Amino acid sequence: MTQPAVLITGFTVVEEAQKLLRDAGFDIVFMGSDIGESFLLKEFSQRKVPAVLLRGPSPFTPRVFAAAKDLKIISKHGAGIDSVDLASATAHGVAVMITNGTNAAAVAEHSLALMLAVVRELPQFDRRMRAGQWKDQTYIVRDFSQRTVGIVGYGEIGKKTAALAAACGAKVVITSRTRATPPPGMEWEDSLDRLLARVDVLSLHCPLTEKTKGMIGAKQLALMKPEAIIVNTARGKLIDEAELTAALKSGRLAGAGLDVFEKEPADADNPLFALPNVLCTPHIASTTTHAAAQMGVIAVHNILSWMRGEVYDPRNFMNPQVSAKRKG
Repeated sequence: MTQPAVLITGFTVVEEAQKLLRDAGFDIVFMGSDIGESFLLKEFSQRKVPAVLLRGPSPFTPRVFAAAKDLKIISKHGAGIDSVDLASATAHGVAVMITNGTNAAAVAEHSLALMLAVVRELPQFDRRMRAGQWKDQTYIVRDFSQRTVGIVGYGEIGKKTAALAAACGAKVVITSRTRATPPPGMEWEDSLDRLLARVDVLSLHCPLTEKTKGMIGAKQLALMKPEAIIVNTARGKLIDEAELTAALKSGRLAGAGLDVFEKEPADADNPLFALPNVLCTPHIASTTTHAAAQMGVIAVHNILSWMRGEVYDPRNFMNPQVSAKRKG
């Protein structure tokens, strides 16, 4: 008898997570990367798939859900589910879960690393040294301490990033869809436009939705100080890349640290890569040993619990209304 399969939309997941699935009687099918709708449709037509462990931005569209007759749960290896049509998942009775907070510390660390590196112009100094240039004693870089850091989005990652920035001496100002009381020493700003005009460093930590797509465009960039920088470890489509590139080229903006891009994998000829004031990493903010282990294991616990008729952690459940119409 063929075992039910868990599709993993990636090359791997931590061994502990794999063992949990195999011990529970599941076959594991790794699917590589850059998986489109047609690839998913083919997979669901060939095998019985009750569960998907979602890595990356594989598109779970209405067509995919219509074809995935046996699918009961999608468990995201992380927190971003912008590639999943949540309404369609709910209509088909498919639970969608995330691994809430498991990558927050790793992404916050990466955000801070990008901030410090761009503010202190480390990429430029690295390039100059490799080209045989030593320091210019007349050139002085800025401090990070005492700079104003704007945090957009105050979920688990935003909170941890704010705390790290404050610990390094920054003045932290926060804005988010849901108002919160910031810790002592930090400030809340209701208006994104006002926050943009104040900050030296803008760090994005909000989900990608129809409302947030392109939220940083020409108008917003024009509000920022010429010496300001942008850091994005959330989703690339939060920023209009063409406008960001133009602002960075013209000197309208001082720099950027980017872990995410409008198109992923990003094209090698992306004009941002040619700019000396931009530091780029390939969507690796959450790729640390501890975060990967946590995300993999909890993503599997989400699957196994749901298949047993339970919910591993209600905070992970993105569409709890499916509980009322669970598939048999």
